[in-house]
Amino acid sequence: MAPSGLLVTGASFAAFRGLHWGLQLLPTPASAAQNRWKWQNICVSLVHSLLTGPGALLGLLLYPQMAADPIHGHPRWALVLVAVSVGYFLADGADMLQNQTLGQAWDLLCHHLAVVSCLGTAILSDHYVGFSVVSLLLELNSACLHLRKLLLLSRQAPSLAFSVASWATLATLALFRLAPLGWMSLWLLQHHHQVPPALVVLGGTGLATVGAMSISQGVRILISDVLRPRPHSSNPGHRETRVTRTCDGEPATKDGSPLGLKD
Repeated sequence: MAPSGLLVTGASFAAFRGLHWGLQLLPTPASAAQNRWKWQNICVSLVHSLLTGPGALLGLLLYPQMAADPIHGHPRWALVLVAVSVGYFLADGADMLQNQTLGQAWDLLCHHLAVVSCLGTAILSDHYVGFSVVSLLLELNSACLHLRKLLLLSRQAPSLAFSVASWATLATLALFRLAPLGWMSLWLLQHHHQVPPALVVLGGTGLATVGAMSISQGVRILISDVLRPRPHSSNPGHRETRVTRTCDGEPATKDGSPLGLKD
């Protein structure tokens, strides 16, 4: 399966790079004009999250064997979903290298490297695909995070849409980020004897890092959006844009972990 998996990864990379290029030809909302590249980049991230997050959830509902046996139990199409995600992270890394300095993007590039290393292991070995699909459930929360950021960039905070996005972000963070991270951590702890030591260390480190960052991210969003609502101002999105890049951006994370945290 490795050759076809690599082929899908390459096709996904080309498709997402094409989307990056295509968005440059479209107008950016005037309110987000000062953050044109970031707006376009997050739009592409949102497309990825909307593809892989619901795809992972539907796949697990239709084929629960992937959770029962996350090492060997998976249909062929599950590997395609993982390969599409790897292609996206490679394309997003290339987009950041093209539009940002290493000093600006090093944290997200490290995150993407970890993601590609972990998901790439599943593609090359045809093992741990079920585990990888469970990790893609985190993209359901990432979709809400991306939408929240787009609203911030377009200066739609505070608003009803932003409030809905904030509550959806918090709800999916608990249901589709913290819960899967907890399940994966417990599984890795109980089945560490079935996994090579190097992968145990890599997976355990990633899970601990992403779990801590996800909790911190959730607390900050809860405080800024719910407990301390944003005041109305002439430029409500400008200050928050910088803050959210730090607290709920990738590693986060497109989304920061070997488990799909990118925002």
